[in-house]
Amino acid sequence: MASLKELKDRIGSVKSTQKITKAKQMVAAAKLRRAQAAAEAARPYATRLGAVMASLAGKVSGDSAPKLLAGTGADQKHLLVVVNTDKGLCGGLNSNLVKEAKIQANRLIAEGKDVTFYLVGKKGRAPIKREYENQIAKHFDTSTVRTPGFEEAGGIADELVAMFDEGAFDVAHLVAPKFQSALVQTPTTAQLIPVPSPEVADDSDAVVEYEPGEEEILEELLPRYVKTQLFGALLEREASEHGASMTAMDNATRNAGDLINKLTIQYNRRRQAAITTELIEIIAGAEAL
Repeated sequence: MASLKELKDRIGSVKSTQKITKAKQMVAAAKLRRAQAAAEAARPYATRLGAVMASLAGKVSGDSAPKLLAGTGADQKHLLVVVNTDKGLCGGLNSNLVKEAKIQANRLIAEGKDVTFYLVGKKGRAPIKREYENQIAKHFDTSTVRTPGFEEAGGIADELVAMFDEGAFDVAHLVAPKFQSALVQTPTTAQLIPVPSPEVADDSDAVVEYEPGEEEILEELLPRYVKTQLFGALLEREASEHGASMTAMDNATRNAGDLINKLTIQYNRRRQAAITTELIEIIAGAEAL
């Protein structure tokens, strides 16, 4: 049975923890507004770029199509690009992303495919390495910058395109969070390389002539499309991280408050019992005299 001093120390410890979680919640809430605005602002550009890609891809076929669009002609070697956060204390965000990556990897392995991983962010490395130790191709560290941006996305894209040209993989899939709200961040998987041909082109009646030509434009546009997808994934990751962190810290603060109330009630009952016992002993001693 805990003594009064032990209960008092524990209450003080929980109060200190509550102050920390409350502060982290407020910091995450402040950062979430900027991260959410950045993620939402990038979506229209990616959508419009996809429409332009559809228009161009519909006019290019056969041997004239760039490799990033046509692929290698094989479907055996698959690369999973998993975008995790660099910081913890964000609820189940990273575990859900790792779970989604494992589901995709096990599905591909069951189909007889060769699977390797390209890991972005620190928090997803350990659980994936434990299960797929010999299947980690590379990892990209984004913890050295305050907020990863287009430069980091370009670095990742350049490495992936170089690996694709070297034949390290036939198909790359991007596993990243999709920010919906502070409460909901959904892990998603989408094909990244070769760039999937959009099913619906722009429904404009205007006749567009491209100069110098569709093939030359696609050669320049396809790497930018890959960078844009990765940049969007990094922005979605930042918004998802802050949203999940804010929610997790809010829950931790509430749980700390509930625990403080329970410990305070227990402390008061124990203290009252001790006072009652002392009074009984004093009265009994006085009567004995």
